Amino acid sequence: MMVRVAHIPGEGLAKGLGVTLRHMLRKSDTQQYPEVKPDLPPRSRGVIALVEENCTVCMLCARECPDWCIYIDSHKETLPAPEGGRPRVRNVLDRFAIDFSLCMYCGICVEVCPFDALFWSPEFEYAEYDIRDLLHEKDRLREWAATVPPPPPLEAGAEPPKELAASRAPRPAARPAPAARPERRGEPGAAPGGARAAEAGTPPRRKPPMTMRDIRAIRPPGSLPKREGPKEEP
Repeated sequence: MMVRVAHIPGEGLAKGLGVTLRHMLRKSDTQQYPEVKPDLPPRSRGVIALVEENCTVCMLCARECPDWCIYIDSHKETLPAPEGGRPRVRNVLDRFAIDFSLCMYCGICVEVCPFDALFWSPEFEYAEYDIRDLLHEKDRLREWAATVPPPPPLEAGAEPPKELAASRAPRPAARPAPAARPERRGEPGAAPGGARAAEAGTPPRRKPPMTMRDIRAIRPPGSLPKREGPKEEP
């Protein structure tokens, strides 16, 4: 048996006005943006910044990008050879552009860069009215590099980075060169006169190198002797 509950006319309107009245009397937490900038966490993924001096045009970021939104152009340049050396060839970066209309902010390009040329910047004010204007070249990416915050300090008790620990580790002392052992008489390769010949500046005799015939005659231990067939009479 169903029991119908009588509804008071205007009950829902009164509840809605009550919620509105409570929020009107409560202190507002609205930030006056853009006059007041929001406090973003240090690892905010706002935009990708480029440090052009660190880029070696290895193309690793462009190959690993799942959206193919990174465009890189370069050319080879030959450096003059130093005295007694050979000329070096290096890659010079001509274009580095990121299409943020395709980027999904996964951060793979930042992680795979082996030379720390890409960083996350908390800058987020780069909206455009035209989606084609979201393709930013290296000049704009270089400007965002100045907004990259420094890395946060390590937690208490955390291990220092391997690079920092290796730089602070004491270097091992150089091992002294072994002293020359005087050669004795009767040893193979000893010069006549032994140590006196070495002190006089005469180079000791060296054992002659093994010929190909001697090398072929060497057999591993446990091997059977080579069978000798019947000798042919001349």
